[in-house]
Amino acid sequence: MTLNKMCKPARALTSITLVAVTTLGMGIAHAQTERLAFSGGPDGGTFQYFSNGIATRLSRTMKGMEVSNMASAGSVENLRRVNSRDADFGIVYSGDIYLGLNGKLTNDTRKYRNVQAMSYLYGAPAHLIVLDNSGITDVAQLEGKNIAVGPAGSGAAASAQRFFEGVGLWEKITPQYIGYNQGASALGDRQIDALWVFAGFPNASVIQAASSNKIRLLQVNEAAKKGTLFNDHPYYAPVTIPAGTYPNVDYDVITIQDSALWVAGRHLPEERVRDSLNEIYSEEGLKFMYSVSQAASSMTIDGGTMGIVTPMHDGAKTFWTEQGNSLSASQQ
Repeated sequence: MTLNKMCKPARALTSITLVAVTTLGMGIAHAQTERLAFSGGPDGGTFQYFSNGIATRLSRTMKGMEVSNMASAGSVENLRRVNSRDADFGIVYSGDIYLGLNGKLTNDTRKYRNVQAMSYLYGAPAHLIVLDNSGITDVAQLEGKNIAVGPAGSGAAASAQRFFEGVGLWEKITPQYIGYNQGASALGDRQIDALWVFAGFPNASVIQAASSNKIRLLQVNEAAKKGTLFNDHPYYAPVTIPAGTYPNVDYDVITIQDSALWVAGRHLPEERVRDSLNEIYSEEGLKFMYSVSQAASSMTIDGGTMGIVTPMHDGAKTFWTEQGNSLSASQQ
């Protein structure tokens, strides 16, 4: 497969094309190939690794099915493509599915009802970093402080605002809209008091900060539970950054994350979604995904429905119930 072939923006009204293969002298089809599209992300990004990996695996192992990988700008574009049936599968952040379903995307009140979750893939957790000798051990002590939250308009800055609003501190801090690397340097130079990083671990910028100074990671989830974040933004979920992930951070850090989800259009048959999950979450399927991206180590049977706060596809409900997973009311 080539990306040039995969990235055509327009598709027919139905996203499932059946190609009949006839035998000489027979007027009926003996075999059919079901062609589906998987909308991923920018070249070189984690979304694209996952979408290409899943598409490749399904095309190789699912008889009569070919899945083409499509490059994409990312989560919101994938939401829109799957909703309009320009793609059949996609990767979308749980927060964008929730906001899209409820007509609350930024400058977009349309309700995206055709997109349904299949499984959790991996998470983007929050890191809230201070210098160990700063005396700051609790989120509440950040009142009046300068905090680097990521570039203006970034997902990191948006998540920082949601978190600090939820704990009642957004109006009491001074956000600095700078990138992670610049923030790590500024923390070491004591130009800021704290650094917010919203990305998978281990993160290079956090390692950069820890290489020059002893750092402390604050317990973000503990603070979030005391505030309104989980009520206002229920797609955030707790996650643990294990002890030893970063130099001299010898304790578990329980923080929050948004979740990257494998999604499908509601138009796909239940059996097709169930069988696709069965293949990818088989022992061999997971081994293959682990070889595609280190982040795929988060894909497990036990954690397959984590971070999902919107209705799941019927095929996914069937699959996860068969695996012994209980579904929440919001997933039904």
